[in-house]
Amino acid sequence: MTSLHPTSGLDEPTSAIEDEDDETSRVYNPLKLPLGWDGRPIPFWLYKLHGLRNEFKCEICSDHIYHGRKNFEKHFTESRHAFGMRALGLPNTVQFRDVTSIADALALAEKLRKQERAQQGQAGADAQEVEDEHGNAYTKKTYDLLKRQGLI
Repeated sequence: MTSLHPTSGLDEPTSAIEDEDDETSRVYNPLKLPLGWDGRPIPFWLYKLHGLRNEFKCEICSDHIYHGRKNFEKHFTESRHAFGMRALGLPNTVQFRDVTSIADALALAEKLRKQERAQQGQAGADAQEVEDEHGNAYTKKTYDLLKRQGLI
């Protein structure tokens, strides 16, 4: 009875061995959930709550995949997306939010340019001022409308 059985745990401190095993052992993660701050997988309900099962692919960011809507929304203000937009020669403005395809971004940029040109053309037509016999200044369009109605 003088010798102790090695499995009794009285001959070696087991807490040091268990701590060492916890640090070096692999974490059981069959669902491939992202790891939390403690190195263990986050709970599945939290994974579903944040929508991390949804994947969003951004072609402008070199086909980078974002997990969850929150991360996807946040990436539009990050440098990777801004660099991709600059490489395409496009501004990184609010109009291009949620546009992830290069073809869609170029088409939207062309549409915005056409709208801007049309607005500038209309502004040029409205820039002509006409005076009536009393010295009141009107735009050409307003003057023609008032004259047709017989008010001037």
